[in-house]
Amino acid sequence: MSVEEMYETMQSKLGDVVPDVELHIKAELAYQINQLKKEKNAVILGHNYMEPALYHSIPDHVGDSLGLSRIAAQAEQDIIVFCGVRFMAETAKILNPEKTVLLPAEEAGCSLAASITAEDVRKLREQFPGVPVVTYVNTYADVKAECDICCTSSNAAAVVESLGAETVIFLPDEYLARNVAQETGKHIIFPALTGLEADTEIEAQLIGWNGRCEVHEQFTTQDIADIRAQFSDVIILAHPECSPQVVAASDFAGSTSAMIRHVEETDAPRYLLLTECAMGDNIAVANPHKEMLRLCRVRCPHMNEITLKDTLASLQKEQYSIDVPEETRVRAARAVERMIAIG
Repeated sequence: MSVEEMYETMQSKLGDVVPDVELHIKAELAYQINQLKKEKNAVILGHNYMEPALYHSIPDHVGDSLGLSRIAAQAEQDIIVFCGVRFMAETAKILNPEKTVLLPAEEAGCSLAASITAEDVRKLREQFPGVPVVTYVNTYADVKAECDICCTSSNAAAVVESLGAETVIFLPDEYLARNVAQETGKHIIFPALTGLEADTEIEAQLIGWNGRCEVHEQFTTQDIADIRAQFSDVIILAHPECSPQVVAASDFAGSTSAMIRHVEETDAPRYLLLTECAMGDNIAVANPHKEMLRLCRVRCPHMNEITLKDTLASLQKEQYSIDVPEETRVRAARAVERMIAIG
């Protein structure tokens, strides 16, 4: 595909979303990236939160954390370029220690992943001995290494129930934990919020942490009420990292892939997604016959660090290679592989 053909392809998809002058520039970048990934035997994975010009041009595979983890585990190419944030690229490295895994930005962190450390997990294990630990995949490798099994937003409840344990520690997302507790009918406590000491007697089935996503925590029930007042026929979809009150006030809650499927498989007058706003644009591009409303006060600043320009530079220089110490990787791999096996 030539540069002009790349521009025409992108223009046909993104002409109503991205200004034409920007499309010309990004088509050139996308062309160079696609040529280079063939030369270097690289595969590009793109999370659903990538900006439209990137999402619809260079990834070989797109999806949510669970879907991309499965693809990463089966990658045959020498280089994996992960257009997402650091914990996602770390997961790809955990599953592919012999591969070069590149993150197109030097930082691309995550407020949720930064909310907990490996030492925090060890202290919780001391406080609640013998209680299994489920860790959301939105964590760094050293935290995953301290847990028994990982989960994603799409399989969190299934993972908790698969353990068959009376009590489970669920880390680090407070809202996802509360939503899982409601879905599974479990009582939940938050020691870090309530100040429980190590010898405290508890009667809980789920023990949570107080981490939050800086994007999803901003959505409120007032937002939903305001939107419904203006668009009474809208279908509202919420990510489980939103508060339980927002999830309850929505029409559907699920992972990014689940939300995409719901839009594709239903026929509503209009839709509103309560998640990272670039995803709403990506769904609108893929479903031009469906009306997508926007409620986009904040884009994830970390996802926004991943650009076509930096992806090209990352491939050219093979820079920002992800490294996970082997002892940490082996322990984290067990937790991630258990998550993938549950599906």
